[in-house]
Amino acid sequence: MPIEHSFLNKALQRQRAAHRAHAYPSEAQRRNDLLNLKAFVRDNAEALAQAISADYGHRSRHETLLADVLPVMHGVDHALKHLKRWMTPQRRSVDWMKFFGAKNRVLPQPLGVVGIIVPWNFPINLSFLVLVDVFAAGNRAMVKMSENSRHLTRVLMDLMPRYFSPDKLIFFEETGGVGVAFSKLKFDHLVFTGSTETGKAVMAAAAPNLCPVTLELGGKSPALVCEDFPLRTAAERILFAKCFNAGQICTDVDHVYLPRHSIAAFVALAKEIVQKRYDTLDSPDFTAIIDAKSFHRLVAALQEAQAQGATLVPLLPGPHWDERTRKIAPHLVLNLPPGCALQTHEIFGPVLPVMGYTTLDEVVQSIHAAPHPLAFYPFSNNRQIIQDLVMRTMSGGVVVNDALLHAAQHSLPFGGVGESGMGHYHGHEGFVNFSKMRPIFYQARFNAVRLVWPPYRQRIETYLKFLMK
Repeated sequence: MPIEHSFLNKALQRQRAAHRAHAYPSEAQRRNDLLNLKAFVRDNAEALAQAISADYGHRSRHETLLADVLPVMHGVDHALKHLKRWMTPQRRSVDWMKFFGAKNRVLPQPLGVVGIIVPWNFPINLSFLVLVDVFAAGNRAMVKMSENSRHLTRVLMDLMPRYFSPDKLIFFEETGGVGVAFSKLKFDHLVFTGSTETGKAVMAAAAPNLCPVTLELGGKSPALVCEDFPLRTAAERILFAKCFNAGQICTDVDHVYLPRHSIAAFVALAKEIVQKRYDTLDSPDFTAIIDAKSFHRLVAALQEAQAQGATLVPLLPGPHWDERTRKIAPHLVLNLPPGCALQTHEIFGPVLPVMGYTTLDEVVQSIHAAPHPLAFYPFSNNRQIIQDLVMRTMSGGVVVNDALLHAAQHSLPFGGVGESGMGHYHGHEGFVNFSKMRPIFYQARFNAVRLVWPPYRQRIETYLKFLMK
């Protein structure tokens, strides 16, 4: 076994022993853990932004603060506000006809040690918001970072021991094969955020241990702009989502459905809006593609679509992409050819295919024909249309008249369905996800079950007739 893999096992055993010694942390201890999480991101916000930017080649500092730092601080605040109520044992009803005087309770108990496998796109958000729920539920955590987050991982490994001991929280870097070994550890729960294909491998690796998994995957999340909704407003909101982090977001708008007669107007609006927000491709507010492999994948997908008859519409003047900086200008793609990469694979970049429709039924059928997406973004001011679209489709989450923002709601569960994932975190659902909601039955002094003890004679016949009325 490689040294680093042995180290994973030793770290797990150390955390498990610490958990068994303190199996039910007090409310005060959990609050302290949550406050330490918040203190870490607040104290080191600039160092985290610089490290993430170094990993990307260039990542907007403001995007890191908006999407990685602030959500963690506010997530902690939400958990602190509700923690006492979440921890309180739940009263459940008792059938007094059969169990007179007894009591039922559900006690949320910590699972133990939670493993977390983190992607590179929002590495603080997608690790620390899980940790908020993990620590609120009284657990300990081991976190495996992405190979594309080397600068950030070094910051976390260097600074985190000032806030948490390794038997409470420890981070690991990817040095080759670590992710596979990590997935095979006998955790009490394993969380993975990433691609659907890798998610399948993680689930398979966890299966021999019967380790429960939460999978936060991706997919091709559609936006749908209805006839009644103002086109400029829809364009402004959709393009903010598509350009944020250069479209490298699992919940991003993958493609947009528009009434056919609105496509030309949407194209004109898109050029106007994007050019107001980013003067050129070199804008410091526009983020680079994470690595050369992803950059070339996106460029090849654009070129393939164009070669098969698509129309590419770059939304910034100047070069369409820059291999040196790994930046790709936001693009619309019209007349998308069936079967091309942009049509069959999650895009994960600043490229937005525009699909025309005549009736909403066409769009619903198209959504049904694909795997369940992580999100669905319908735009309409008609409540009946929205209700109908939501009830006729399935996705991990929904945002009405905007995009992405459901993931920023700490009171809403976040998670996928089908090929976009399983399980939830955020808020109360996250607390429940990382707790054993342990049922406890308290028998009364008088045991009504005595009435059904053998020998079974006339007494039980009378009792059964009474119960079966």
